Amino acid sequence: MPIDPLEKKWLAVALGLIGVFLGAIFLSSVLGIKPPSHVETIDSARLHLSEEFAEDKLGVHIQPDGRIEVVIVAGRYGFYPRHLTLPADTPITFRFASLDVLHGVHLPMTNLSTMIVPGYVAKVTTVFPKPGDYPLLCNEYCGLGHDYMWSKVTVVDKPTWEQQHAREGGPS
Repeated sequence: MPIDPLEKKWLAVALGLIGVFLGAIFLSSVLGIKPPSHVETIDSARLHLSEEFAEDKLGVHIQPDGRIEVVIVAGRYGFYPRHLTLPADTPITFRFASLDVLHGVHLPMTNLSTMIVPGYVAKVTTVFPKPGDYPLLCNEYCGLGHDYMWSKVTVVDKPTWEQQHAREGGPS
């Protein structure tokens, strides 16, 4: 029984698409997949011994040029530090690293949403639009305690934050 010419054309199109998809899979496996943003590697097994992500170095840091950076570690089942106080209407750069498995982080009402891949540092800059309490949530299933993985970010107006920082030597 002969095959209709139209069916041959559709068969060729289908096989061509399969070839394109297999080629894409092959290329991505050969070239490797990297995080979509800032690519900086770190040894997750020695994270607690590193200078930047050591326990006593986590939290809010004011750089010499006045920029504000926040260093956070994600690990089962929490973000550390658990509470941050930050100023509103100020660009703030977050640097995340994972202790163990793949985590995601999302801060509602901001543009902060990224994956925290073990072995890489995730870097995101955001501005908090107004004072208030913001939950820092894990949005990538990371195990049985995933529902309890969150931290709290308290945003205060800039003059209040500057007074607090001057009085206490820096909020965290």
